[in-house]
Amino acid sequence: MSLLGIFLMIFLVVHLGINLCLLRSDGGAWFNAAAHFMGTNYIVKVFEVILFGGFILHILIGTILQIQNWMSRPVRYKVTNKTYTPFLSKYMIYTGIIILIFLLIHFMNFYFIRLGWVSNPNITAEGEPDFYLIAQELFVQPAYSLLYIILIIILGFHLNHAFQSAWQTLGVNHPQYNGFIRWFGTIYAILIPLGFIFIPLYFLLIR
Repeated sequence: MSLLGIFLMIFLVVHLGINLCLLRSDGGAWFNAAAHFMGTNYIVKVFEVILFGGFILHILIGTILQIQNWMSRPVRYKVTNKTYTPFLSKYMIYTGIIILIFLLIHFMNFYFIRLGWVSNPNITAEGEPDFYLIAQELFVQPAYSLLYIILIIILGFHLNHAFQSAWQTLGVNHPQYNGFIRWFGTIYAILIPLGFIFIPLYFLLIR
């Protein structure tokens, strides 16, 4: 669970880097070039299978662990427990479900279009989906951008606990570097969501 989580967090950095190409004033040339590369390069296609496998395993293991946790105490405590369990750790399954819903929406708007499962009229001169125009049309809609921002904020909360929990699970738990792990995890959980959030704000307020 921890290794898969770290793998997915590394992927988020790469994904954000590609998405930030949307901010260039080049009519989407860089972003569409990146989308073309991601859709045609065979090494990326192999990595894509690994990535989806990581997503599925992460979801399955997380669900199984939560069910086991619930089954270990089928009768809830009548008094709210006063343990030092971090607040977010109690709700990881719920933030995870919300993120899964976000992924399904994201796939509908981008990945499934690339696969040809969902049609879209925005086509480049080369006959491929124009993902820049697709993203632009989505992000100029206030309702969609607001939903996107809310879901990304929830992702940030999920990442904040997940980063620290992953290293603790792997045995990296010592007063000498716990402070740095908490600090770095918090910075990561703030900067990555902020990067994603800036994109819809750019299309709504600046472009």
